[in-house]
Amino acid sequence: MSVEDRRIGLEQEFFLVDERGVISHSGDEYLQRCQEVAAAEGRNPQHFAPEWVKSMVEINTPPAYSVTELATEYLSNLKVALKVAKEMSLRLYPLSTYPLHVMPTIRNKLWYHVQVRTIGFDRFMHAARCTGTHIHLDLPAGIIDRRVGVSYNSTPQAREELLNIYNLATALDPSLIVLSRACPFYEGRVMRFAAHTVRYRGSEVFGWEGVYTHLQSVGGLQPYAADIEELVELQFARYYSWLAAMDRAGVERHLFKEAGGNLLKAAWNRVRLNGIGTVEMRGTDSNYPQVILAIATLLYHAAHRVRAEHLTVKPTEGLRTFELNGDILAVPDFRYLDGDLLYAAVTEGVKSTEVVAYLDSILDFVLQEGGEGAHYLKTLRSSLGEYQTTEAEILQEFFPTTEEISQEDGLRLVLQCCDKLEQQVALLEQSHLEMLAE
Repeated sequence: MSVEDRRIGLEQEFFLVDERGVISHSGDEYLQRCQEVAAAEGRNPQHFAPEWVKSMVEINTPPAYSVTELATEYLSNLKVALKVAKEMSLRLYPLSTYPLHVMPTIRNKLWYHVQVRTIGFDRFMHAARCTGTHIHLDLPAGIIDRRVGVSYNSTPQAREELLNIYNLATALDPSLIVLSRACPFYEGRVMRFAAHTVRYRGSEVFGWEGVYTHLQSVGGLQPYAADIEELVELQFARYYSWLAAMDRAGVERHLFKEAGGNLLKAAWNRVRLNGIGTVEMRGTDSNYPQVILAIATLLYHAAHRVRAEHLTVKPTEGLRTFELNGDILAVPDFRYLDGDLLYAAVTEGVKSTEVVAYLDSILDFVLQEGGEGAHYLKTLRSSLGEYQTTEAEILQEFFPTTEEISQEDGLRLVLQCCDKLEQQVALLEQSHLEMLAE
């Protein structure tokens, strides 16, 4: 398969709310109806999937060969989801955290019980209060082996591509935090940092209490890999770290296997190898479609340029930005990337000059004149060129006089976000159809 045939896909999680903006636990009934409508319209019903709590749903796309195809599939599935929501007097809330208190209803499945028992109930509840978007970058066929990580039978060319795409995805992770910062409220309180990253990923170093605070090998950002052997070692190290955590929590190891666990599924990392044959990037906040498509386009073009120009992604000590030198794409070293840059991305965000320099260097690397999906990248640069994130827009209207947002304002915010989601889907679909007709 040529690099021109590499695909991209995404999974986006949403909160389900009622017409007042209150969290709804009707996920099972809602998804059943989505699947019925999707099947009737000739769409794959499996692209409407449950999450581990009944107040969340996941809407996926099939693998797409272009950004245009991805947008078509994404918007079509969102139309089905919104149509069913309206039919059932429900709404889809698209942002990364629900602004008010959430008391989740957990699905009764072994896979989720193993995770809850291992992580701890109170800590794992953060995962029920955060939604993300996962973007998949295609890899050469057969390169991923669920038993050992990387197939023994893979070619040197395939291994080289895997290593470069993995390292590229790692280097891009802080940009996803900054560009996708969505809701500034969590459990009724205004946050001074990227809430989804802090409450899901966590960090002992920075004192962030989240799901994986004490299990960074399982839920944080793993280091760059110098070669395929080191990349495989990272998979096994993480796997045994997860098993050790199960042991400490008194969870029998056989339950993980019985629930469908394996080497690659013991991973909730920001960047991970997925058994379906992709590098999965899990660091994007759930956000409006315009933001999601812009970020997906950014990642698609970055990966395509690395593949098409046979670039080697090289972490470089002391570097703070992306720099292209011949066939070497030099990127920030991991100590800085997962240290000072991460902290700045989560706290100051685009107010940090270091973060802005890093983002500018990525956009300079990716943005080319014209090309497929260029209009999404133009939107990214025009709207985020001044780095006006969804989070910043919300704070302009809803910044509370205290540290808390009122119930009334919280529900008003939720409904405004639901309205904006529906408006964007309609507008994007219209502009998308007009572009295809040209």
